Amino acid sequence: MTSRKQQLSLGAFLMATGHHIAAWRHPDAQADAGSNFRHYVALAKMAEQAKFDAIFVADSVGVRGSYLPSLSRTARSDQFEPLTLLSALAAATEKIGLIGTASTTFNEPYNVARKFASLDLISGGRAGWNLVTSSGNGESENFSLNQHALHEHRYQRAEEFHDVVSGLWDSWEDDTFVRDQENGIYFEPDKLHVLHHKGPHFSVRGPLNVSRSPQGKPVMVQAGASEAGKSLAARTAEVIFIAHQTLQEAQSFYADIKTRAQAAGRSPDAVKIMPGIFPVVAKTQAEAEEKFQKLQDLIHPVVGVGLLSQLTGADLSGYPVDGPVPELPETNGMKSRQRLLLDLARRDNLTIRQTYLRVAGARGHLQVVGTPASIADQLQQWFEQGGADGFNIMSPVLPGGLQDFIELVLPELRRRGLFRHDYQGSTLREHLGLVRPPHFSRRAA
Repeated sequence: MTSRKQQLSLGAFLMATGHHIAAWRHPDAQADAGSNFRHYVALAKMAEQAKFDAIFVADSVGVRGSYLPSLSRTARSDQFEPLTLLSALAAATEKIGLIGTASTTFNEPYNVARKFASLDLISGGRAGWNLVTSSGNGESENFSLNQHALHEHRYQRAEEFHDVVSGLWDSWEDDTFVRDQENGIYFEPDKLHVLHHKGPHFSVRGPLNVSRSPQGKPVMVQAGASEAGKSLAARTAEVIFIAHQTLQEAQSFYADIKTRAQAAGRSPDAVKIMPGIFPVVAKTQAEAEEKFQKLQDLIHPVVGVGLLSQLTGADLSGYPVDGPVPELPETNGMKSRQRLLLDLARRDNLTIRQTYLRVAGARGHLQVVGTPASIADQLQQWFEQGGADGFNIMSPVLPGGLQDFIELVLPELRRRGLFRHDYQGSTLREHLGLVRPPHFSRRAA
């Protein structure tokens, strides 16, 4: 392996009871995690004590699915709104980054800009926005729409949405608010910049009524891997959360994004690529496999088929569970995830049951079951061979899965010099090694 000097980044992807679809049934799970704030406080503090770069909270503006026989057997129906949760967690933590999802499909730019700028101020510079385009019909029906907007139209809106939010974050220069009580000058008017945006989707005058954030701007995060998603990410993203099954896939995506970023006039180092990883770790391989099998045994077939249907965007409930995954029409939902799962099923000649068992934990992300050394080996290989700048840790069960990774894998990564022993800064940008963007007026100068 060709070693790189920098260390890898780690995010803790917090999903209520854990990422395995049957995690809530595990005896070590916090079954009421979806509505248990103290649970999230404990997880955030645990990840901060371990010096993770950030915690990440995903979102959907609707219940995840409508097929009640499956939905009623999962812990995917109740969850906190991310910005509310992260703002509360900001007061319970000091250093760890706080990344939350907000959709460009069912929000307005001014509201999103204001909320994340506020979170960045509240947290002292630790906010990150995971920009997504919503993909489920269950979401659109909550916003007076009978059907979801087309994929390409969602990304066209997302492009403009991002530009408006970014422009609003530059409403004020860093030193605008002098608050000179003696002379009665609260801010310097020549350092206020009104956006006056008019475009195909939005008309936003501005300025934002929140001062410029400690990071200059909250960190921009994205997760799309479709052609439209990659184009947007290469131009705008600073962190990309992504799903890959093989090192070859990861290397191809990594090289593609870095090349696209450079073509967009950006440094390749300005984009950090962090694939998701679902680790099941124990002191021996046999123990790890037994631990994983106990989770797999908790999956009800109706839940497995329901999960695969949701991920592929097609109803598979009418097909034989031990028959092949059928040919499916292209989804208007998560196109890249559908392609990944269909490629997996074809490559390994999997049945529907075998496919849902393969993705019941990681949902298409990298799944590793092994010892601390073997898991560290795989992370190191992807990191050093051009497949990743870091990883988003998707604990199988919470809180135990995160604790296992911290106690077993992190010491091995530190022994190899691959992960920090302590924070070197106080903002999310500093943790990730990202520069603080200058105000646009300074860039123009």
